[in-house]
Amino acid sequence: MTDRLIRITTALAVVAVAAVAAVISYRHAYELVHAHGETGPTARLVPFTVDGLIWAASMVILDASRRQQPAPPLAKWSLAVGIVATVGANVAHGASHGPIGAVVSAWPALALVGSFELLMTLTRNAARGDLTQDEQRTTLEQPRTKAEQTPEQALLDEYRASLNGPGRPLSQRYLAEKYGIDRRRVRRIITTKTSA
Repeated sequence: MTDRLIRITTALAVVAVAAVAAVISYRHAYELVHAHGETGPTARLVPFTVDGLIWAASMVILDASRRQQPAPPLAKWSLAVGIVATVGANVAHGASHGPIGAVVSAWPALALVGSFELLMTLTRNAARGDLTQDEQRTTLEQPRTKAEQTPEQALLDEYRASLNGPGRPLSQRYLAEKYGIDRRRVRRIITTKTSA
């Protein structure tokens, strides 16, 4: 429950920061592209290519993490280039107002990239935790080795195997003698477990 609450509140914080930062960062990038010769649809769409690159690279890295594989180098490079591009565009937009103007202008892009990557880190860690829980569950569900089995489980496994084999199923007398279990208990084990 606590893990879920952490993920939900972090996701809400990222969405809030992302909404504000995306609008500001987009405007900065649009004005920069427009000021350097691009107009119309091109000027409006170029900023989306930068954020789209960051999104795509982050998703590929997340997918690799969920599959417990190393992230592809191209995804890492694309993510780095996208971050540099979005921060650089915002810095360039505010550079005419001096160093403080450049920092202030760059802040929305940094906040957007930082919060988004924090969310990706949280998601990757959650995925690893889910995989670990699945592995533990699978391990618990796996049948025990013969050395780890109780006599009752070994008896039941042998009886079930005899149902699919040639001839008739093993007799309760044979199983009782082999495993040192009372015949009534053998009958109860077979009846209860095979009818379940």
